[in-house]
Amino acid sequence: MTAPTKTALITGASSGIGKALASEFAKDGYHLVLAARGVAKMQTLADELQQRHKVTVTVIGADLETNDGAQKLHADIKARNITISALANNAGYGNFGEFKDSALAPELAMMQLNMNTVVVLTKLFLPDLIATRGKLLNTASTAAFQPGPYMAVYYATKAFVLSFSEAIAAELAPHGVTVTALCPGPTASGFQDKADMHASALVKGKKLPTSEEVAAKGYRALQRGQRVYIPGCMNWLLAQSVRFSPRNVVTALVQHMSKPAVA
Repeated sequence: MTAPTKTALITGASSGIGKALASEFAKDGYHLVLAARGVAKMQTLADELQQRHKVTVTVIGADLETNDGAQKLHADIKARNITISALANNAGYGNFGEFKDSALAPELAMMQLNMNTVVVLTKLFLPDLIATRGKLLNTASTAAFQPGPYMAVYYATKAFVLSFSEAIAAELAPHGVTVTALCPGPTASGFQDKADMHASALVKGKKLPTSEEVAAKGYRALQRGQRVYIPGCMNWLLAQSVRFSPRNVVTALVQHMSKPAVA
């Protein structure tokens, strides 16, 4: 008997962790649907993965920061008669700076992408995931475990993703669907460019893990069915320490660690 066809949808697949996740799924024999705004980058990746791993890769341009972007993506995939057996909600970004100085529109767009799109795509593709006893990966962050001065909205969105993921993991377990919240720390992924946070002490002068390293570890956690996965021992320890520290102390520490570094 031939193995059943497996197809993974990966959002934010044009660069960074999403691009690296696409390689991990393809190596494991998954056909792919790649979704992001960077169609040209995804098509180059698709050509490479199809040739190297002999899988089918479908590229769909999608603006998931818009109110109906997730619904349009779902409709496009269903119109192609594709059944999704793994969903990686990876698209997301952050903004660096004091909340009083930030523009409202980018903050709202970030909330749409980081939270609403995750909920909508999960809701719409759940029938597929339940039918295939599939897998769901939501890219959260170590930011999910505490408030984050200088990135207040971003940290809050990732706290939402973590809480949402853990809750539906419990609900979906009886249906054979696993849910994994991937919670990396700062990663060399292009995130810092988008967030304009190269001056932050969190990343300035630091050697960061690569997107490929994070994606490989996150993919293995997904296949194990691990509900929360934090790559890196130090990241794990810092995330756990928050549980035993006063919240105002934790917030002050994050503020100190995140503030713009002195040149």
